[in-house]
Amino acid sequence: MNRTVLTVAAVLVSVGVFVGMSALFTVHQAQQAIVLQFGNPVRVIQEPGLKLKVPFVQNVVYFDKRLLDFDADAQEVIMADQKRLVVDAFARYRIDDPLRFFQAAGNEANMRARLGAIVNSSLRNVLGSVPFSAVLTARRAELMRQISEVVVNEAKQFGVAVLDVRIMRADLHPDNSAAIYARMQTEREREARQERAEGAETAQRIRAEAERDRTIVLAEAHRQSNILRGQGDGEATKIFADAFNRDPDFYGFYRSLQAYQRSLADGTATMVLSPDSDFFRYFRDQRGTDSQGQRPSTPANNQPRR
Repeated sequence: MNRTVLTVAAVLVSVGVFVGMSALFTVHQAQQAIVLQFGNPVRVIQEPGLKLKVPFVQNVVYFDKRLLDFDADAQEVIMADQKRLVVDAFARYRIDDPLRFFQAAGNEANMRARLGAIVNSSLRNVLGSVPFSAVLTARRAELMRQISEVVVNEAKQFGVAVLDVRIMRADLHPDNSAAIYARMQTEREREARQERAEGAETAQRIRAEAERDRTIVLAEAHRQSNILRGQGDGEATKIFADAFNRDPDFYGFYRSLQAYQRSLADGTATMVLSPDSDFFRYFRDQRGTDSQGQRPSTPANNQPRR
């Protein structure tokens, strides 16, 4: 009898523990939950802690209440100027209304598929209405604002608050990239040719100015040298004239010595002259007289030279 009572008590205690454990559940502080009864939501729990439910009849579905990230698949967008752009975007969202989220999406996997469709559609609609150059200018911020507004409004029907939408990467399609790179290369080559032409023009102008200045300087130097040479020759002529007038005999002797030096300096000169020539009169007589003992009125090579 006692053994039967103990067995029944143990069974009742076990059933009670099992029922109690089935009736209790915990909501983490990073979670929110919906209590379902036969698949229909009966209660929304957004506060963390230990909660109760009807065992075996009700079950709990949990949803994350933190900020979630969504990375959209890269897709091709045709711009208004028919250029193809490969866009990779991401969004950040939070489940604000778990009941509406459960009724509209069911779970996070379905919501990501819905959100991907919304983001892709907004990218096509907004970017497809502008040319490619708009993405590269300050207008890009306005385009992102328009895309975010569309995504935020579309996501509200799923109980989701989208906080941010951004484009991580926007690249040209490989077919367009080759053409654009070729055009950029052509443009840079044109600019390089223009720079080289302008440099050559500047160099030519500098060389012309330098050549002109050189010609002017040389001409001025030649003019000045001719003036100085003329002044020197005039002064030399005056000195020779004064020397001749002061002592004609010495002047004639000095001029003859200069003539001898110029004619016989290299030692190889050959001269065919008469011994009685005036050129050799100082070889005959130190006074320079001729064979009759007369002094020439004009000594050899004694005229002043300019």
